[in-house]
Formats: sequence, C-alpha cells, structure tokens
Amino acid sequence: MAAPWFEDDIAAAVAPLLPGLAVEVVDEIDSTSSELMRRAREGRAQPVLLVARRQTAGRGRMGRAWQSAQDAGEPASLTFSLGLPLMPRDWSGLSLAVGVSVAESLDPSNQLRVALKWPNDLWVEDRKLGGILIETALPQDGAAERYLVIGIGINIGAREATGMSTPPAWLAQWRPDASAPQVLREIVPPLVAHVLLFGERGFVPFAERFAARDTLSGREVQLSDGTTGRCAGVGWGGELLVQTPTGVKTITSAEVSVRPAPSNG
Repeated sequence: MAAPWFEDDIAAAVAPLLPGLAVEVVDEIDSTSSELMRRAREGRAQPVLLVARRQTAGRGRMGRAWQSAQDAGEPASLTFSLGLPLMPRDWSGLSLAVGVSVAESLDPSNQLRVALKWPNDLWVEDRKLGGILIETALPQDGAAERYLVIGIGINIGAREATGMSTPPAWLAQWRPDASAPQVLREIVPPLVAHVLLFGERGFVPFAERFAARDTLSGREVQLSDGTTGRCAGVGWGGELLVQTPTGVKTITSAEVSVRPAPSNG
C-alpha cells in the first residue's frame, strides 16, 4: 500500500496564509512544473501543490533534465511544484529565498551543513541534494499578479551517479527513515510562508540566512564564460558577487553557470 501524502494536513497547515490550496498527488507526469504552467496559460491560476511519484520529463535550470527515481516501488525522489499568484516589487533573489526555506526545513540547526549554491541548488559536502526551478506565467485577465510556479526536486534515497561529474547526495544518508511524503509535509508549510514573505519584502529578510549557508562564498569560482574569481557572497538583491582581477563582477542572470574552480592539488 502506498504511503499517505498528508494532503489534508498540508492544506490545513497553509490555510491561514493561503486558503483554498489544492493538494494533488499523481502517480506519473511529464513534469509538475510543465503541468502547472500549462494550466496557467489556460487561465487556471488557483493555488496548487502538485506532487508526482514519478516524473518522466522533469526540468532543471537552463533546460537540463531532472529525473526522479524509484526505490522498491516508492519514490526515491521528492518532486513537486507549488503554483500561486504573486506580485512582489522585485523578483530578484526568489530562488535563493526558496533555497533558504527548504534548507532550513531539512536542516534547522545547520549541523548537517545543507548548503546553498547560487542560484538554485541544495548541496551537501559539494554534492547536489536537490534543485529549484522558478517560472512565471502572465495572467490572461490583465491582472497585475503573475502566476508563480516553483519546482523542487530532492533526492531522498540513493541515486545513481552514472554520467555525473560529481556523485549526488541524498537525504537518507543522514536520515535513514526519511520518506518523500514526510519531507513534503515538513517543507511545504514554511515554504508557503516564506514565499508570501518574499512577496511582501523581497530578498532582504533572507540575505543573511542565505549567507550562513552560501557554499560558494570565499571560494574560487569559474563562470560559464570562462571568467574566474573569488566569490564574495551575494548582494541584498540576491546578485552573485565575484571578485575578479579587473574588479567585482555582479552576476544577476540565472543563465550563467557558476561552479567552484577545479583544485590544483
């Protein structure tokens, strides 16, 4: 028998902040984010949490594929998307704020060192634990609010490292009893609260919390255009600051790939 996904518990927990949230769990779908974006383009802009036991065409940043995994019939990955209308003054730093929320839910005391890699990855010991994809759709009715879709994928059980330059991390390595439904219930209520806080105040309330988990800060990094430098953290708008030989370079585009520079040792 499949494990319960706590749909009613989650809806009740977020009701004071986001009344009417529909919680849907499907066995298989191409991509939860793609489905919510399709709905938004059709004019369906209600708050929805869409969870998939299996994704066949999950998407990451810059068009990369993100595959969910199964373990003995149960999801070895947690894949879900949260869709809701939002109208922040500035969208800058939203993926970082979402990362802060998820990392704090998984590792409240920061003892396990769930770190954040700008702009949208969860890392443990320089291995990817999960990722975040932010998308928005314009409303059809001319409303000022956009429809925000936050896609999140987290490795719960063991993942294959075939074809990956760095083996992934997974939650069960330090929480052996962790399950996708249980982690969903932990993550979603604070995530909703934090997204609404971002809508009101932007990235500022999250800046220092991100800095506490910033895995790139102080490290030599290499950008996708070949530029190298030392990461100097992020600014108050969520922009990445890189100290290069010609000065500080400010990175705001999520289409720029950043990775720690290779070691010479």
